[in-house]
Amino acid sequence: MMFTPGQPVLDLIACYPAKPREALFALRELILQVATRCPEVKNLEETLKWGEPSYLCKSGSTLRMDWKPREPDFIFIYVNCQTKLIETCKELYADQLNFVGRRAIALPLNMALPETVLSHCIELTLKYHKIKHLPLLGC
Repeated sequence: MMFTPGQPVLDLIACYPAKPREALFALRELILQVATRCPEVKNLEETLKWGEPSYLCKSGSTLRMDWKPREPDFIFIYVNCQTKLIETCKELYADQLNFVGRRAIALPLNMALPETVLSHCIELTLKYHKIKHLPLLGC
């Protein structure tokens, strides 16, 4: 997999308070690990979209992440609300993740990242265009 890092992303995250900064860097690392293991992902681009760290690849839907001062106890993963991604992840992980509508997963800063379930949700997002026709996205 080829990865195009985005310095503006690193600069933005570096400006955040310690807890969200550490959590976002950990989430970024998890996204990169999943992308590396996912053969469908050929090129991953890291950029800012709507002022938020975003990850783009041809095989998948855009994945964004961020921290907001108005909700200081969480970081968020955002996906396109027109996809079946949140609906599918809710079906699979409603008891393990906090969902916000059809577009986000809220991750509390006072808890470790649930890496196993998050990895699966990230993988589904990064290969969404290849699996969107499958029931439950192939799960």
